[in-house]
Amino acid sequence: MLNNLSITQYNLQLAEKIKYLNSIMLPFNAPEPEIFRSDFSHYRMRAEFRLWHEGPDLFHIMFDQTTKQRIRVDQLPSASKLINQMMLALIPLIKTKPLLRYKLFQVDYLSTLSNKIIVSLIYHKKLEQEWIEEAKQLRSALINQGFNIQLIGRAAKTKIILEQDHIDEVLPISVKSIIYRQIENSFTQPNAGINIKMLEWAINITKNTKGDLLELYCGNGNFSIALAQNFNRVLATEIAKPSVAAAQYNIEANKINNVKIIRMSAEDFTQAIRGERQFKRLEGVDLTSYKCKTILIDPPRCGLDEKTLELVQKYPRILYISCNPNTLCHNLNILNKTHKIDRLALFDQFPYTHHIECGVLLEKKHI
Repeated sequence: MLNNLSITQYNLQLAEKIKYLNSIMLPFNAPEPEIFRSDFSHYRMRAEFRLWHEGPDLFHIMFDQTTKQRIRVDQLPSASKLINQMMLALIPLIKTKPLLRYKLFQVDYLSTLSNKIIVSLIYHKKLEQEWIEEAKQLRSALINQGFNIQLIGRAAKTKIILEQDHIDEVLPISVKSIIYRQIENSFTQPNAGINIKMLEWAINITKNTKGDLLELYCGNGNFSIALAQNFNRVLATEIAKPSVAAAQYNIEANKINNVKIIRMSAEDFTQAIRGERQFKRLEGVDLTSYKCKTILIDPPRCGLDEKTLELVQKYPRILYISCNPNTLCHNLNILNKTHKIDRLALFDQFPYTHHIECGVLLEKKHI
């Protein structure tokens, strides 16, 4: 599977996903899903590998999820072309540097469509000043080969950043380019091509809407930034500090003046907007001034908790992005009582796996 990707194989698995999504959506009278295909190779912007030391040799490995067998990986067709290029360039250089090689057990790659990459070297040892000097030489050698690279060293309770721990992606969304800061070891959309299609779909289905937008689980502002053009104002929440920092940067970098990010969990925000608790971080934010007629939710795989579901039902329009159709359906059992599904989309974020990413637009029923 690692090295034998094919368009035929891709089409068969996508057809199975479509069949499955249609079957679980039958109880909700959902329309036919809009299908957004991935590239069948070089679609992943992130990759993590263990490193295997075998005498003088050093190479990337992965483990078969079923047999747990170790598999040598010199190239990974599912990963971006930039990651594959870096894999070939990095290993020969590390082999020649015993200090960099010693107790190195994992390497993580984060790449962008704008040809930038972060490489994180992860160790079972303390990283001393000598390591830093060797790592600087490694980064310089890779820059001389033409790579726009940030290099990071990780060990127990240690993170060494040679220059910066982020790269800026530039995505062509509809008729303009949008800058998204991506921070090492923080969540980013793994399939940039599908992310573009998701954002364009969300922009299209929210055109000509009225009022403001509330977004829960906004991450680095992926949807908030793109959708700001369709709403008077956007109020968004996110709990992870690095993602909030990236979102704030993205607002400034894209010259967006109608998006407000609050660092809160969806559960805390639900309590705040229901008047159940007061939060210091909401000082100066007048929640009552927002006229949100649309709510966007992109929750973790576990879906929405009961109280957040109750909050979501109060909005005329719900845009639900889900990475787990089973928990989505569990939530739809509740949401379907007050809303009907107007649009359904399948975004093939994870080719060659059973995972399905989908989008649902729900409109309030007229009772």
